[in-house]
Amino acid sequence: MDFRESAKKLHQKIIDWRRDLHRIPETGVDTPRTEAYVCAELDKMGIPYRKGLGRHGVAAFLEGKNKKTVFAVRADMDGLPIREETGLPFASENGNMHACGHDAHAAMGLGTAKLLSDVKDQLEGSVLFIFQPGEEGCPDGPGGAKRMLDDGAFDDPVPAAMVGLHTGCIWKDFVPGEIGYRSGGIMACMDRFEILVKGKGSHGAYPHGSIDTISITGQLISELQTIVSREIDPLEPAVVSLGEVHAGTAFNIIPGECRITGTVRALNQETREFLARRIEEIASGVASSMRGSIEFKYGWEGPAPVMNDPAMTEELKLAAAKIVGEGKVREIARPSMGGEDIAFFLEKAPGTFFFLPGCNEGKGQTWPHHNSKFDIDEDVLWIGPAVMATMAFDWLKKQA
Repeated sequence: MDFRESAKKLHQKIIDWRRDLHRIPETGVDTPRTEAYVCAELDKMGIPYRKGLGRHGVAAFLEGKNKKTVFAVRADMDGLPIREETGLPFASENGNMHACGHDAHAAMGLGTAKLLSDVKDQLEGSVLFIFQPGEEGCPDGPGGAKRMLDDGAFDDPVPAAMVGLHTGCIWKDFVPGEIGYRSGGIMACMDRFEILVKGKGSHGAYPHGSIDTISITGQLISELQTIVSREIDPLEPAVVSLGEVHAGTAFNIIPGECRITGTVRALNQETREFLARRIEEIASGVASSMRGSIEFKYGWEGPAPVMNDPAMTEELKLAAAKIVGEGKVREIARPSMGGEDIAFFLEKAPGTFFFLPGCNEGKGQTWPHHNSKFDIDEDVLWIGPAVMATMAFDWLKKQA
């Protein structure tokens, strides 16, 4: 099936979807307007769905000849609590912003659904479309992917394969019109840890009466940086970064507690587990050697490394070559230490997560993700649906 021309004909509609969604960005899993918009468009296509998964996620099921053989397409759809400064005529109306391209992802998810629904009589299997909130995280617990899975998004039937994409400017050596792929680890885990250093407060004039949590924390910060520099293979990507240090109420009081939070990034589960273990061991050892103690929390509920299945990545390459040409399908040389909670879905179904470059320097689209001036090149929006529809259609045909 050749989806190239049908995707081009649908291009303006995909742009319209993206602009409509761009005006109404919602954050976390609290995305009722976005959910309602997606459901209304699915109604027009005649695709049944379940809504309210993970609070406001949508799982739509396009039934083909075989209901039990299922290919999944995932599109995230939440925004960020950023006030937009793009000056676009369709800029956000509510104080939030689609500053990471999820408006485009949702629009391309709808585009893929439309392309495949138009040929559903020729589909050898079925397609599950996941429209996910909360990819950017949630302050009150796990992100949207895990919440949707907990609510049964991948249940009955379970998808046997899947695909997802990210647009924007994550990998700088790509230009719009190309496709970036990578087998194996493509993005890192996205873990949060917290260390509460506990000691004994005292007047600043009498430090000998304290167990100084500021001193303990200073030593601890230095020691934590040796994990990556001295305990991890230099060729193995790993990050331990501290983002918050909170202690004290006055200039002349030695505080009895100090709280540190940070993030861990790794590209495989073994390194992830090693970093978590060593952070706790070092923190406990440093604190006890200085007469203090710690309480340690590690956020295992965060997404694991994003692991692309080799076989499914090959399927992606074949589909992408049909749409943009083999010369524009390029391997991503270096993975990103950013995280993505599609990892939860990829743990359940083998799949691949690919890159659709969407920032055009010639159009002034040079601002990074999560910036108030971030924007994408709408000229590429037809490519994502064409590639994903081709991959789904061809893979299902091979399973028949």
